[in-house]
Amino acid sequence: MAYEATGRLHDIMDEQQVSEKFRKREFVLEVVDGQYPEHIKFQLVQDKTALIDQYKIGDEVRVQFNLRGRGFNKNGQMLYFTNLEAWRIEPAGGAPAGGNQGGGYAAPAANQNPGLRRDAQPQRPAPIASDDDNDLPF
Repeated sequence: MAYEATGRLHDIMDEQQVSEKFRKREFVLEVVDGQYPEHIKFQLVQDKTALIDQYKIGDEVRVQFNLRGRGFNKNGQMLYFTNLEAWRIEPAGGAPAGGNQGGGYAAPAANQNPGLRRDAQPQRPAPIASDDDNDLPF
């Protein structure tokens, strides 16, 4: 599931080498959604950990992320973890028109097609054959 959030960088943590094959880096985004700001923690994993290097605390950014969840059985008790896994970070000023400029978070619009040009004409479906044109028994 892909989502996006726009806000101000509140904290940037150091990269952590969790295991021999897994590394992560976390950061916190302050999102104004209603009367009080929310502090939302995201993580960058593997080769994405450097995406945050060009930003500093206080910068307004737009983060695109996936919602990830896992279960873990510890001593017979099932525990669940949810992570917001960021995969793109860009300046908030680079947000497209009609975007979430005032902060907040949203799921992406349905039927987005980045390859579709604005001046492209929609494809019309082929006409349905009449009963005279087919040999189906019903």
